[in-house]
Parts: sequence; C-alpha cells; structure tokens
Amino acid sequence: MTEAELQSILAALIVDWENEVVEFKNVSDSYSTSKIGEYFSALANEANLRDKERAWLIFGVDNQSRKVVGSDYRPIRERLAQLKNDIATGAEPRVTFREIHEVFIDGLRVIMFEIPAAPRGIPISWNGHYHARAGESLVSLGLDKLDEIRAQTANTDWTAQIINEATIAHIDPTALSKARQGFAIKHANTFNKGEVLGWSDEVFLERSRLTRDGKITRAAILLLGRPESAALLSPHPAEITWKLVGPETAYEHFRPPFLSNTTALYRRIRNVQVRILPADALIQVELSKYDQEIVLEALHNCIAHQDYERNGRVIVTEFLDKLTFRTEGNFFSGNPDDYLDGTITPSRYRNPFLTQAMAVLNMIDTMGYGIYKMYRGQAKRYFPLPDFDLSEGNAVTLTIYGHIVDPAYSRLLIQKTDLSLPDIIALDRVQKKLQIEDTTLKRLRKAGLVEGRKSNLFVSASVASATATEADYILSRGLENNFYNKLITDYLGKFGPSPRSKISLFLTDKLSDTLTVVQKEKKIQSLLTNLRRNGVIERLGAKKTALWKLIDN
Repeated sequence: MTEAELQSILAALIVDWENEVVEFKNVSDSYSTSKIGEYFSALANEANLRDKERAWLIFGVDNQSRKVVGSDYRPIRERLAQLKNDIATGAEPRVTFREIHEVFIDGLRVIMFEIPAAPRGIPISWNGHYHARAGESLVSLGLDKLDEIRAQTANTDWTAQIINEATIAHIDPTALSKARQGFAIKHANTFNKGEVLGWSDEVFLERSRLTRDGKITRAAILLLGRPESAALLSPHPAEITWKLVGPETAYEHFRPPFLSNTTALYRRIRNVQVRILPADALIQVELSKYDQEIVLEALHNCIAHQDYERNGRVIVTEFLDKLTFRTEGNFFSGNPDDYLDGTITPSRYRNPFLTQAMAVLNMIDTMGYGIYKMYRGQAKRYFPLPDFDLSEGNAVTLTIYGHIVDPAYSRLLIQKTDLSLPDIIALDRVQKKLQIEDTTLKRLRKAGLVEGRKSNLFVSASVASATATEADYILSRGLENNFYNKLITDYLGKFGPSPRSKISLFLTDKLSDTLTVVQKEKKIQSLLTNLRRNGVIERLGAKKTALWKLIDN
C-alpha cells in the first residue's frame, strides 16, 4: 500500500474506533512480544468469525484521546521485521503478520500491524492458548467461538468426518506413543513431557485434534490407525505406494499409520553416498542422495494436501537419479512460486482438520513454509532445487533430485555461501535451461554468475575454476565449513557421544588432499572448537579422554 492509502485507512479506523478487529495502543519504545502474540491470536480469530479479510493492531494512537501520539517501538526496520518471525514461532498454525506498515502523520510515526484472518476451520493460538475479544477487551476464546470456527469446514472436509464404527481399538499403540512424543516436543513450552504421557488415550486424541466429540475421525485413522483399519476409509485406498523403476524394479504399499510408515517408506529408498563434484574439482564432498528431512517434508505435505475425495493414493517413484511424489488434487491455494520466500501462509486448506492435527503432532513443522524449507535444504546440499509439475490439472507432481545437473552450479553454491535464495533459484533455472526474467539476468551477469547468450546461458565456470593458489586460499579460509560442521553434527546425532579419535578418523579422508596430516588435525580441532563456542556441541570429561556430544535443544 502507498503512504496515502495507509493514511486513509488509519483515519477511517480512528473514526470507527476500537472493535473486535481493531486495537489501538499508546506504545512508546517497548511492549511485550508475548502480549502482541495474544492480540495477534485474538484479532485473527475475531476477523475469521466476522468474515473480515484482516484485523489491525496499531501502535502510536492514544486509546483515550484518540489522537496520534507516535511510537518509538523498534525504530530500526530490521528489528521491526524480526517481529514477524517472533510471532510465527509462537503461533499455531505458524502464521504471522501479513505486513508491518510504518506511516507518518504530521511527523509522528505510527505502526500498523496487518493481521490476516484465521484460516477457515482453524483457530489460531498463541503459546498453546486461544484468544478472542469481548468488545475492546482481550479474553480467552470461548468454546462457542472455538466450535464455530472448527465447524466452518467440518461438513466439507473429508478428513474431519467421524467414523461411527471406529473405536480406540482401531488406533495403533506404537503410532500413538510416537504421536505423544511429537506432541510433547511441539508443545514443550506449554506442557511438560510427563503431563502429556500421563493423559489417557482419549484425552490425548482430543487435544491432538484428531477426534470430534470424543469420536474417531478419518484423520485419526490415516495418521494413527492400525493397518487393517484402512478398510474403514473405503473406497479410499489409504495407501502410499513406493515404486522403483530403472534397471531394477520393485514396489511396496504403505498403509496407516502414516505417522510411522512415512519413515518406513523413506528407509526403502536407496540412499547411497554421492560424490557431488568430479575428481579434479577444487573441493570434493560426499553427501547422501536424499536428505531424510526433505523427503519426509515432501511426504507429509502430500498427505496433508491430497484430495481424498478422488480416492487416489500418493505415489513415490524412485528413479536412478531422482524421486517424484505424485498426489491427487490440484495445487489448492495459489501456486508453488508463491511460497518460495517463506513469507506467505495459505488462507485456506483443502484438509484443515488433518493439516492442523499434523502440525500439532510435529509432522509438519510449519504451515506454508514447506516449499521454502525443501528449497533451502536442497540448496544447502548443493543439489538442484525441487520442481513442481501442475500440468495434469488434477494432480501435483514434485521432483527431488539426487544427482548433479551442472557441476558449475554446485561449485558455486559451495564457494559462495552468501548467495540469496532468489539468485540460487535463478541459477537453478539456468542449469536446467529454463528462461529467467531480463532483470534477473542483468543482476546475475553483473555479479559474474552466468555466461553466454540469453538463448544459451550457463552458470559461470570461472568462479568455480580458480587457480591452485586461489584454491589454497579458499580452503584455508574454510568456506566449506558449513559442510564439515554438518558432517560432525550428523555423525554425533547418529552415533552419540564420541571421542576425538573417532571423529578424526571419520573426517580425515573427507578433508582436502591439499592439507597435510597436521593441518587436517588442526582443521578438525578448529571445527570442534567453533561448534562448541556456538553452543552446538559440548566436551565431556578430561581433554585427552573427552567425549564430544550434541547439546540437546
């Protein structure tokens, strides 16, 4: 919005004054973030109930005199923008301000927090508690309002439907136990683990939003049901199919409980180590073809967003060099490109009941952040970025690559760790011979990241083909430290507390051959020391016999 538009909106809001979707605050230079979170929850829920697109929290207007008095709250723009992340961290689902506007009235600064309405069928909580408004007052969201929001999609959401013949006996005990663990992790700031483990199964399922009025829903069977309980969902097959194609062929069907069996499917994938660069490259690294977190993010999003009324299954196809994930239904809200920067949250969901339950159980870490998370994850591993194919209309196919398309692209990501995600996306399109916009091309050329004519662009090899002297400099500066740090944390995460000798044995052959044995030992010590100083790992015991371990967050 323009400055004039914001001033006009502010003037109209002051005339109408406070109501359930507008709150004015006379805030000078500080205000509790937790209190802002409570207002965020309340105003978003009230906007939903009143069928409003947005609500407003405004700093810099006195709520007694109704006059603009200005505010010095977080005067540095970067700190003000950080509030978006602060709110997203405590909100459930993980949504945040649509925008934080700064407008000046007669030289006085007013901050206008634009709050999106809660998605249909999904109330928004702050630190585990739901909030609402009673006139101008901040109150807890009553059961009547809570039920009203949740009922908005109850009759149209396939996953929210009750299965009358289903009982607690249809729930898999192992999956239920795993679900409790996920819930305890997700809500560690609200409930202690012992409390969660002490709830009865019925109470836990209700608080996990998998039952309605104490009755088992389709969502509960999908996520936690015994394999044989899938028959209760007929004619839907309730299956995820893994299929191997290529020189060897194989397949396997995975039924509920999906909370557990997505991990079982991941283990069927042939996840060998891949040398990411040719033998004559400056820096040689090895990585697994597929990252578990990225694969599970893709699988869980397929489960959350599938159109179950089409009675199709999710199909995961493993090729020699890539994985594809095909799910029934069109891309429901917007298109994949809308979510690349991690700032957009969908305003609606195909399966809000199931999606919210998966978020509560820590299966979906963020809502609307999944695509961003997968793109960032692949970029950090120096692999090509995922691709979405929407050409079928009634299906979405996601491709995750397990091979290198252009070695120059991967070298560039290893050496230039400060590349922005938009630049990485553009370079990925270049390596795949896809078109990019003229303004983007101009920016990449200016940075020396691409070469060739527009009709035949390629990632610049000059950046990645440094001389031997430059290579020594790059290595000595440790530009690949992020890679080695990940190797160390992955090793400690898998094998637990380990002595320095085992860590050295694991890392030595992965360090550059340009380093001597002594230099490699110094390099390893430096890596461990920096990780310790950054609070990632800790040393237990005397120096010579010490064990290194990950610090539990």
